[in-house]
Amino acid sequence: MMLVHVVMFQFKEEDKEVNMARVKTMLEALPSKIDTLRTMEVGIDISRSERSFDMVLVSTFDDQAGLEVYTPHSAHQEVVSVIKEVTTLSKVVDYIQ
Repeated sequence: MMLVHVVMFQFKEEDKEVNMARVKTMLEALPSKIDTLRTMEVGIDISRSERSFDMVLVSTFDDQAGLEVYTPHSAHQEVVSVIKEVTTLSKVVDYIQ
């Protein structure tokens, strides 16, 4: 059993490509900094449809407790502060696999 944490982001138009690349790099560095974060995949949308979000994050944890360590972790919060500056919307789904 594993907890899967999925977040989708809509970025502001200003400097969109640069900001997406920056956030992707920052997110992909997190597994080496947070022990409870088992896997992380970050994808940038290629379809560019009206229904699309710009980026998706899929990460896995052993359990809810692992996610609860990740959420307030200083390395994660550093990325969150950047994301809040450069995005207009985010949506999340957490589920057990």
